Amino acid sequence: MRRRKGLSLDRNLKPSARAELKITDLNRLYLEQGTLSVEIMGRGYAWLDTGTHDGLLQADQFIATIEKHQGLKVACPEEISFRQGRISPEQLKAIAQALARTGYGHHLCSLLGERAF
Repeated sequence: MRRRKGLSLDRNLKPSARAELKITDLNRLYLEQGTLSVEIMGRGYAWLDTGTHDGLLQADQFIATIEKHQGLKVACPEEISFRQGRISPEQLKAIAQALARTGYGHHLCSLLGERAF
């Protein structure tokens, strides 16, 4: 979904019965305006509704299962940046060192082929 610069349709939204602003309502406004750009989510994508405590718990369990069974981190910005060449190994190492006592830091170290500090 793309927005035109300076356009703030979200101000026109009314909260739902659960006092939430719904992405579907925002998408409808863009569609009515003719500015909605849509792409089909392909294999490997999932839409997780985290608007309730139960939904948030289910999303947490889903992500934990993927990470545990596949040995991957889901949406790890540092890993994505590193693999795309947007940050150097030295920059990744500095980030990993700052997080050395966490599992996340250990994951970043593993991307460099190093053991945690």
